Amino acid sequence: MKNMKNIWALLLALVMVLSLAACGGKEEAPTDTKEPADTQEPAESVIYAVEAGSAGEAVAQENGFEVNSVSSQADALMEVQAGTSDAAIIDSLMAGAMVGEGTSYPDLKVTDQKLTEELYGVGCRKGSDLASYINSVFGEAYADGTMQTIAETYGVQEALVEQAASAFTASETDSDVAYIQDKGTLVIGITEFEPMDYKDASGEWIGFDADMAKLVAEKLGVEPQFIVIDWDSKIMELESNNIDVVWNGMTLTDAVMEAMECTNAYCNNAQVVVTK
Repeated sequence: MKNMKNIWALLLALVMVLSLAACGGKEEAPTDTKEPADTQEPAESVIYAVEAGSAGEAVAQENGFEVNSVSSQADALMEVQAGTSDAAIIDSLMAGAMVGEGTSYPDLKVTDQKLTEELYGVGCRKGSDLASYINSVFGEAYADGTMQTIAETYGVQEALVEQAASAFTASETDSDVAYIQDKGTLVIGITEFEPMDYKDASGEWIGFDADMAKLVAEKLGVEPQFIVIDWDSKIMELESNNIDVVWNGMTLTDAVMEAMECTNAYCNNAQVVVTK
């Protein structure tokens, strides 16, 4: 009997070993319960309307944006309104005057994206003493409050840069100031750019820059003459004597200051993005 018990014990042990081996010998393949990752289509590229030759075009190119270069910042806004461009890069001062409720473009909006911080200046021919003359008028107009009054008229008073007193230094030879006084006109190169240079209901050029240019012409004893130029050709227009000065919210970039004789900065500005 004892031997039979031992045999049954051995048989039972053998059955258990074989059962365990069968369970352990087969490894189940892991089940992956994860869903396949969504594959995103690349976003369509945004087309930015910019004024050719402007600070807006320059910053767009620096950022590798796809651009649609047009003849003016006003045209850039028209492109967005028409849907032919997705966004526009324009000056913050222009955006404040032309975009949003109660403006020419109530359906457009200025985004929070500020691409640059800039300063405006007036450009004259390289070596011209006209820049020194304008600086002297700036100093006087700031001291007596005229500059602030004009700025308030067009809503740019917060952007004004303080002007120090500045004495005019005339060139001993080839004086631009003398040339302008002899011909009797100060020819001002502009583009249409509210609130700096734009036409009123009667067709007269007005705006902060236009009114300051008129003040300089008055001090010179000459008539102001406004000419709309291709902004991308502003340096050529100066050098060929087609105009005497570029006065249209011009950003003082390194390239501009190398190519022109520039005045002191008179306004702060930034490049901003406008969308529908």
